[in-house]
Amino acid sequence: MNYDTITYDLTDGLAVLTLNRPDKMNALNTQMRAEIAHAVRDAGTTARALVIVGSGRAFCSGQDLGDRANAGEVDLERTLKDEYEPLLRAIYDAPIPIIAAVNGAAAGAGANIALAADVVIAKESAYFMQAFSRIGLIPDAGGTYWMPRMMGFAKAMGAALFAEKLPAKDAANLGLIWECVADDEFDAAWKARAEYLAKGPTKSFASIKQAMRASLTNDLDQQLALEAKLQGECGQSRDFKEGVMSFLEKRTPDFEGR
Repeated sequence: MNYDTITYDLTDGLAVLTLNRPDKMNALNTQMRAEIAHAVRDAGTTARALVIVGSGRAFCSGQDLGDRANAGEVDLERTLKDEYEPLLRAIYDAPIPIIAAVNGAAAGAGANIALAADVVIAKESAYFMQAFSRIGLIPDAGGTYWMPRMMGFAKAMGAALFAEKLPAKDAANLGLIWECVADDEFDAAWKARAEYLAKGPTKSFASIKQAMRASLTNDLDQQLALEAKLQGECGQSRDFKEGVMSFLEKRTPDFEGR
């Protein structure tokens, strides 16, 4: 598939998907949503880690309110079900770790696409904003799912009702994202994290994702059973054997991702 609204690069197991509508602050239109979903699904079969980052001064400003494909009467329910849900499921269900490298404004659906990733790393100058109520809407694209789980109910409710900018440093302190880094260290920081994941035990990472997410709804017995099952599977992997050997031989492991 040829991409017009994003760029996609795969090098040494690391895929980098760049949202590439900088003149629109990487606002999401119908074409862009389809291209992101396609690229994420492709990365899930060909890469060992994926980074989603924005071009220009924004990560993603959310829905493109001027999208000609949605001109006329707006059917937001259809748009969410047919266009956003496949994109979000592609990110959430990916068998590889995904980093959202938030280089600037992450507003509306753009913020919630970032939160769908496994790890969010943001520039200190970046911010997150649930802007929906400013135009008479509710947080969508998973916002009402991610926020209460990550930052707590009270903070999530305030973020939704007041639609204020949440600086990246505050987002990190609240547990909404993994880390906030200085602007001049941002590119080096996310690249180092991404390269670590791309060279790591891919099956282990997939199992970690599965176990962590299941814990949100499992009771203790269910979670212990799942841990045992997944650990048994990981224990049969080549990467586990390599990890043990490298530890005994006091060297850096050379994981193959299987």
